[in-house]
Amino acid sequence: MARPTVGVLALQGDTREHLAALEAAGARATSVRRAAELDAVDGLVIPGGESTTISKLAVAFGLMEPLRERIGAGLPAYGSCAGMIMLADKILDPRSGQETIGGIDMIVRRNAFGRQNESFEASLIMEGVDGGPVEGVFIRAPWVESTGARTATLASYDGHAVAVRQGNLLATSFHPELTGDHRVHGLFTEMVRSAR
Repeated sequence: MARPTVGVLALQGDTREHLAALEAAGARATSVRRAAELDAVDGLVIPGGESTTISKLAVAFGLMEPLRERIGAGLPAYGSCAGMIMLADKILDPRSGQETIGGIDMIVRRNAFGRQNESFEASLIMEGVDGGPVEGVFIRAPWVESTGARTATLASYDGHAVAVRQGNLLATSFHPELTGDHRVHGLFTEMVRSAR
């Protein structure tokens, strides 16, 4: 598959930046808001934003179960920041009624690196991404408290996993879509190609 179609879940968050990064990485990018649009993609990005809001909107739009079904059946997915929380099997400190799509055997802690005014950038060595460090932008970012045996840690910061992969699923605590460096999106695009 030369140019896979990768959707960006467009319920809330930095959708536009992910669409641009995916196009730059060689994918055909499109927004996903409905189950029929989900059916038409080869892979899916779940963007940063507010995980509680994304969860509630996914339920309200009738997308939560289709998302669980497709990802459970092997649809490649990449979650950044809030998207990482959405792909976690368990949240350590969920808000009342907050649900996840699940799929990655990990426990995450919401807002683990602090509030909005404590946002920061850090250079990270990320396994699977060639060409030197990746610049990680951390905004009210989660971290991974623990992972299961099938989940590989690709990058860590301050003793905590901030990038993980399990099969067709990839997640980062940080926002590569905000940096102009499209290598993480390139890694995911290759994952989508390989899954076909």
